Amino acid sequence: MNTDDSIIRMAVRFEGHVQGVGFRFTTVRLATGREVTGYVKNEFDGDVTLQAEGTREQLNALLIDIRQSAVGRYVTNEQVTWRPATGEFDTFGVKC
Repeated sequence: MNTDDSIIRMAVRFEGHVQGVGFRFTTVRLATGREVTGYVKNEFDGDVTLQAEGTREQLNALLIDIRQSAVGRYVTNEQVTWRPATGEFDTFGVKC
């Protein structure tokens, strides 16, 4: 059993037809109730980025939820990177 509850950061860039389909608001809804902080944001090139901090278990669960949600079908590629947490976020929401 893995008891690693250290906080880390997951950065994800979602590519595809991910803007204008409720992607950000679905992501916020899926993050609600999870112990994650950070944001989801539309990028000028049409991609959506996610910056989230939490345990690896919580972050992986959020990523799986996004993939399995109705908006997951619009993703054609995702780039996931892991980094040390900075602790800069208090909540999870949409960043403009």
